[in-house]
Amino acid sequence: MKSTYNRIILKLSGEALAGVSGFGIDAEKVAKIAAEIKEAHATGVEIAIIVGGGNIWRGKTASEMGMERSSADYMGMLATVMNALALQNALDACGVDSRTQTSIHMNQVAEPYIRRRAIRHLEKKRIVIFGGGTGNPYFSTDTTASLRAAEINADAILMAKNGVDGVYNDDPRVNVNAKRYETLTYLEMLNKGLQVMDSTAASLCMDNDIDLMVFSMNEPGNIKKAVAGEKIGTIVSGR
Repeated sequence: MKSTYNRIILKLSGEALAGVSGFGIDAEKVAKIAAEIKEAHATGVEIAIIVGGGNIWRGKTASEMGMERSSADYMGMLATVMNALALQNALDACGVDSRTQTSIHMNQVAEPYIRRRAIRHLEKKRIVIFGGGTGNPYFSTDTTASLRAAEINADAILMAKNGVDGVYNDDPRVNVNAKRYETLTYLEMLNKGLQVMDSTAASLCMDNDIDLMVFSMNEPGNIKKAVAGEKIGTIVSGR
C-alpha cells in the first residue's frame, strides 16, 4: 500500500494514550499506536505528530479549580510534552527513528522547535513529534496542528478520533440517526457549527489549502489506510 501524501501531520488526542480509566498513559495502548504509525511510515509518507494532553490535564479541571487561564494552558502544554516523550519512546522501541521538538525550551528533554530542522528530520525519514503546543496560551493543539502543517508544507492533517469515525451532523453516540458527512468545506463546517476543530485552526487550514481527514482511531490499521487516501472518514477541504 502506497501513501497518497508526501508529508502529513497526524493529530492524536491525549485520550488515545490513556487506559480504560481515560487518565494517564497506558504503555500497551501507546505501543499499539506506535506499531500502527510504523506501518503507515513504511508506505514512504513523511510523518509529523501532534498529540494532545487531555489524558493528563484538562481545561475543565482548571476551571473547576478556579485557575487562571494562562497558567492552566501552560500546564496543558507540559502534558503534551509528556505524551510526546512517551510516544517517542514507543516508536524507538519498535525501531522507528523519531525526534521530539518542543515550543517551550527544555533542552535536557527535547530539541527546541526549529522549522528547518524539523523539515530536515522529515526528509531523512525520521518521525517528528511536536510537543508544547504553540508555546503560547489560548491556542489549542488543533491550532498547533494547523500552524505546523502550514510551516512544514504538509499535504494534509489526519485527525484520529476516539469513538467516532468522521464528522456527523449530530453526536452519533447519542443520536443513532446522525448523518456522517463524506466531504465538507471549512466554511460549511464553521457555518454548521460542527465541533471538529476551533475556528482559528480551521481558518489556518483554509487559508493555506490544507486538507483535513477525520477518521476513527479505534479501528486497527486505520492510520495506514488514511495515509493511503482510503475513504474511511470525512474529508474537509477549502474547496
